[in-house]
Amino acid sequence: MGRPSEGRRLTDPDYSASGPFGGFGSEDLLACYARGVFPMAESRDDPRVFIIEPEQRGVIPLDGFHIPTRLRRTVRSEPFEVRVDTAFEAVLEGCAAAQGPERQDTWINAPIRRLYAALFAQGHVHSIECWKDERLVGGLYGVSLGGAFFGESMFSRERDASKVALVHLVARLRKGGWSLLDAQFLTEHLSQFGAVETPQAAYLRRLKPALRTVVDETALWGPMSGAEAVALATAGG
Repeated sequence: MGRPSEGRRLTDPDYSASGPFGGFGSEDLLACYARGVFPMAESRDDPRVFIIEPEQRGVIPLDGFHIPTRLRRTVRSEPFEVRVDTAFEAVLEGCAAAQGPERQDTWINAPIRRLYAALFAQGHVHSIECWKDERLVGGLYGVSLGGAFFGESMFSRERDASKVALVHLVARLRKGGWSLLDAQFLTEHLSQFGAVETPQAAYLRRLKPALRTVVDETALWGPMSGAEAVALATAGG
């Protein structure tokens, strides 16, 4: 869910936005996640896609998720209507757009959009969306594979919208039996939720059993109050 500060680029693939990714498609992308690497571009306008293998991996512990006190109150007060998988393309667009001085460019380019749209159509990508007065004001998306969820990006157009989406994501993952929430890179923003950094080798040891985990995907879509989301996200934590 963060932009890399460091990490090793694998020499392939280096695909252009024009053409069919040199034969690289959605199944190849899932295989990348299964072996602990993921795609990223230099910028929104760069047509190339690189496969990244960080030396250190950001992980949000599902059994140690922390919600700051003020955010707990916000989630319980339900300032947004939280929906799942109703506007994936709009969430992707929101994540790809500039968001003020702190994020003037993003890594979501045309090939990445097409690849994740294909995975969404196959049921492997999910979006958690925050709506207010029928406007999409924030959200996040990521890839689900077995009991691992790979967070990709988030955005906000109103205060705390992406944070509320993250709390609801964690609550649903815990309810459905997921065991790993990958954040790609540790950022200051994610550290407030208990995110930690782990060496890639240790991450891969956690990934293997997570991929074999059978989850209840219906937990993603069921109705959930703000109070329930807070309780589920922090149970036992």
